[in-house]
Amino acid sequence: MFVITLTYLRPLDELDALMARHVAWLKEHYQSGLFIASGRQVPRQGGVILARSGSRAALEAILAQDPFVKGGCARADVVEFTPSMTAPGAEIFKEL
Repeated sequence: MFVITLTYLRPLDELDALMARHVAWLKEHYQSGLFIASGRQVPRQGGVILARSGSRAALEAILAQDPFVKGGCARADVVEFTPSMTAPGAEIFKEL
């Protein structure tokens, strides 16, 4: 499993101008089954994406196509981990 953090590098108005394309990019990767959760950081200085296990190189290639990253408005950092414990009801995360 991967945790991706997006760190905003530009003012929010520049990010907001790319938001529709960023959301479309997210939806594409939810439909493919790669992404399992995402949202804004609080305070709004970046975002977080949870992604399924797989090829880190392939994930990084996909992240490079994020309109926020491609537009120089955000940086994506990837942490890979293997869930070994989960809360009751969240056991599926051990299989991702």
